[in-house]
Amino acid sequence: MFLSVVIPTLNSEKTLDACLAAIRSQTMPRTAYEIVVADAGSSDRTLDIARAHGVETITGNPLKTGEAGKAAGIKAAKGDLIALVDSDNILPDPGWIERMTAPFSDPDIIATEPLEYTCRRDDPALTRYFALLGMNDPICLFTGNYDRTSAVTGRWTELPVAQEDCGGYIKLRLGENALPTIGANGFVFRRTLLDGVKWEPYLFDIDILYDRIRREGSVTVAKVKTGIVHLYCARLADFARKQRRRIRDFLYFAQEKERIYPWDRQRKAGIVLFCLATVLVLPLLWQMAKGAFRRPDRAWLYHVPVCWITLWVYGIGTLSRLLGGRQAPVDRSSWQKQ
Repeated sequence: MFLSVVIPTLNSEKTLDACLAAIRSQTMPRTAYEIVVADAGSSDRTLDIARAHGVETITGNPLKTGEAGKAAGIKAAKGDLIALVDSDNILPDPGWIERMTAPFSDPDIIATEPLEYTCRRDDPALTRYFALLGMNDPICLFTGNYDRTSAVTGRWTELPVAQEDCGGYIKLRLGENALPTIGANGFVFRRTLLDGVKWEPYLFDIDILYDRIRREGSVTVAKVKTGIVHLYCARLADFARKQRRRIRDFLYFAQEKERIYPWDRQRKAGIVLFCLATVLVLPLLWQMAKGAFRRPDRAWLYHVPVCWITLWVYGIGTLSRLLGGRQAPVDRSSWQKQ
């Protein structure tokens, strides 16, 4: 099976070189895969870096967002398998692609995803924190809806997912009532997953799986026992900016009826618990202690400020919506130039 690695970019020069170098170092033969970059109009060295690594296809992304970039890249891709790799992802070792594609020998498996985020000692402390937490949004810890191993809980999700250990991977049967937020940062899937579902002009990864489940009742996915590096944020200011983007984009696309994953089914008690724990702080300190017991690292000190930033940014965004404020996605014109 031929693999297309799809990478949305926008002013990604800080991370793209390492991202592409890791892909090109894979043991999989160059003839077995291609790299497709969907660029949203970068004004830095992004495209020069892509060309220097011999990227096979560079296509445009006029709608700018990462979700639009995924759709544009897939449209230009030739592969039977699609790997969604962000420009701030780094494959942790040369055998990563071979391990991620091996489960497709089972015809029932429609997609694969790494089991964890790789935590590297030399990465910034905030980057390590998110890798250890196993998610990029702390609310997910309270709702139990996450999809990478968390040092706080020792689990990769708290949803009631049917699991079968198959050695190098865990085989999952996902349904409407047990669908973690799978679908990004190293998600690999058969192109046939997109048959009959809406994925243009924006590909919202978890929505694709949910749409397929609505049609077929369930899907079979493999969580591969490997990781992936996600250089999500190095500074709290970067995190606050990305949280503003997350809430504003979500509220806008939900208003425009572009989202179908039932976010309103989230465990509302978990959201209330997040608010209370953040205000009281002591529950956050207990979570920090549990995480540090399993994976000692000073990066856990970021847990309290990350939760406070999330509460503030999401609270302002939600209040604006309740007061009838105009919803609009974040302007990408100067994205990542800070």
